[in-house]
Amino acid sequence: MLVAFDGTICDLFGPAPTAHIAEEIKAMAREEWGVLDQVVEDCDDSHGILLALRDMYKRRSPVPLSHMPLDLAHRIVTRHEYAAVATAEAAPDLEPLLDALTALCKRLVVVSNNAEGPVCEYLEREQLQSKFVDVCGRDPHEPGHMKPHPDSLLRALKCLEGLAPSGALMIGDQLTDLEAAQKAGVRFLGYTHDAARMREMRQGGADWVVASHAPVFTAARTLLAATPRAASTSS
Repeated sequence: MLVAFDGTICDLFGPAPTAHIAEEIKAMAREEWGVLDQVVEDCDDSHGILLALRDMYKRRSPVPLSHMPLDLAHRIVTRHEYAAVATAEAAPDLEPLLDALTALCKRLVVVSNNAEGPVCEYLEREQLQSKFVDVCGRDPHEPGHMKPHPDSLLRALKCLEGLAPSGALMIGDQLTDLEAAQKAGVRFLGYTHDAARMREMRQGGADWVVASHAPVFTAARTLLAATPRAASTSS
């Protein structure tokens, strides 16, 4: 089973926007590259700015740009993610859900657009690291591999000893999670409190959509009660 991190496991940044992170990155990039493309200047999202800078770097290939801002941008975002871990709040009903899934011998892997280090630190802080086989986070060298690209999901499937995509399920809270799951050939369970996003997920082909972890936890407990000696190794 593949589980998205921010929004599904915890609320990493809470209601705070990440525009200040994007501004810090733009200030750094201006020092190295000078005038930035307008699409970069207009970006006010911490993950979106990584993609915008990467695209600018590729567009300017006839006039070589230093690769340094791309590396520094990843480090800046990662630093803010580490800082956010200290106040991140777990999603309601998460721990009993994880307990029920592990009791069913489900193997869990985190698939995230966040850096692996902050994700691991959060799981350790909450004593949840034993629930997960591995963490497949943002590729530090290629921001284009962030979801909706299926890269982290494909890496997660390898962690699950080559489990066939059709045998896996992803839980995610974003439409990009759904798109990544579809590209990877993985079934998708949407988790969102937002009615409009729930509708979009259903229209977009999600296999199931829930507003909380509670019904999934209940279903897992029901299945566990029916198979008390569950020894499945499926995911």
